Amino acid sequence: MSSMPRTARLAAGLLAGGLALAPLAGCSLSSNNVSCSTSSCTATLSGDGAEAEILGQKVTFGGVQDGKASLGVAGANVSCAEGESVTAGPLQLECTSVTEDAVEITASLA
Repeated sequence: MSSMPRTARLAAGLLAGGLALAPLAGCSLSSNNVSCSTSSCTATLSGDGAEAEILGQKVTFGGVQDGKASLGVAGANVSCAEGESVTAGPLQLECTSVTEDAVEITASLA
């Protein structure tokens, strides 16, 4: 049997389990599809005014004009076409898909 007290083993196990879930805590859902891996989140924002919290930042969608999606993060407004990457506030955003009324982005910390 281990020389570590039972409570210490339990605490270590809980801590390890919590750390395994920590990357998933960086994104939350606000009526949009958001999923995260260990280093980035993917979100689909549809409809003007759609928003999601990604990696601790509120990302807003302002619509699409001339094939470019308008996005806001931390007071910075940017636009990107499908396949383009931009930096907005503390996030690096890649517009992986842009349609008439939606954008799919992959976000990571810049």
